[in-house]
Amino acid sequence: MDPQGKTALITGGAHRLGKAITLALAQAGCHVVINYHQSREAAETTAAEARRYGVDALTCQADVADHEQVNRMIRAAVEHFGNIDILVNSASRFEKTPFPTRDLSAWHRVTAILIHGAFYCANAVAPLMLQRGEGLIINIADLSAWQPWPGFVAHSVGKAALLALTRQLALELAPTVRVNALAPGLILPPPDYPPSKVERMAQRTLLRRWGNPEDVTRAVLYLVAADYVTGEVMVIDGGELLGRSKLG
Repeated sequence: MDPQGKTALITGGAHRLGKAITLALAQAGCHVVINYHQSREAAETTAAEARRYGVDALTCQADVADHEQVNRMIRAAVEHFGNIDILVNSASRFEKTPFPTRDLSAWHRVTAILIHGAFYCANAVAPLMLQRGEGLIINIADLSAWQPWPGFVAHSVGKAALLALTRQLALELAPTVRVNALAPGLILPPPDYPPSKVERMAQRTLLRRWGNPEDVTRAVLYLVAADYVTGEVMVIDGGELLGRSKLG
């Protein structure tokens, strides 16, 4: 797919990795729809940065875990741009969910965004893509899909579900719409991590360092252009999955 003049919707596209993906697509010539839940100011800032590349940018507030809000967002995007060619399911809520628990609220919050949200967005844009005769969906997973993290049951299960959803939608929407996933490893350290923890985590990888957002955005642009790739998961982790086997 040639990104020039296409329209991309990025959920959670206002900050961190979602913002990097938004700006990379804008720089490649895509008009962008920036979904946010509560980060309005960040979304508007990202939209302003995207417009500097000569494309149009629209911010859309929606809780992707809410089916009706997703549908309203898609209608607004289509009214503004006429179509959605690329969907990036990047929205995620990083919240601990210990197990067992008597409080299921965190489980529902996290899985609703990762599983229902990705499904709702894909379900809403797929008819548009099928009608137009072309489309691309990219789901953003992470390494917890293979190696679950203690205390993050919902996050790990939700990310693993994204891999299954990727394969299933690739099957259902072929040959018109391609569906792939990216699984980043250590990309952006949380701002509250002390340098000692950042360095300790880097040693888990074979490359002994953190990646950067450009490592992921280059993969996004590759998947946009790679018309013979669908149903695949690209791991971008500096060898962390393999590196963990060397620990101890």
